[in-house]
Amino acid sequence: MKITKRSIRYFTLLKLPLVFFSGIRITNINADGVEASVKLKWINQNPFRSMFWAVQGMAAELTSGVLLMREIETRKSSISMLLVETKASFSKKAKGKIRFTCDQVKDAKELIDKAISSGDGQRHWFTSIGLDENGDEVSRFQFHWSVKSKS
Repeated sequence: MKITKRSIRYFTLLKLPLVFFSGIRITNINADGVEASVKLKWINQNPFRSMFWAVQGMAAELTSGVLLMREIETRKSSISMLLVETKASFSKKAKGKIRFTCDQVKDAKELIDKAISSGDGQRHWFTSIGLDENGDEVSRFQFHWSVKSKS
């Protein structure tokens, strides 16, 4: 699958419907990283009229996962991905439109290259930061990904 905003949208509809129906969308995939956004809606709110933390987590995880998927796709290799650990911190209520960005492109490339060359499982932490419409950080997620070449 070629990694584009459109292909990821179909992927979420078919394989991650909760992501799709929560309103999470990939808004940018480029050489600098991956960005996803989600607007506060009735379906993704908590009782305190802000975005439920798990929705933020899904958007954040999607940015790091798509970053790795893109690097795997460019190498035409068969590599498995597994999320092994997460950490999160919240600094402000998430209201309005929240943008999550993961920009660790170099780390993703090195991780995939090392997994292919060594044949062993490799792990790395990726960070996705959520900003509100004013540019203020609302949350920060860290994802410990494990990748391993299947061949």
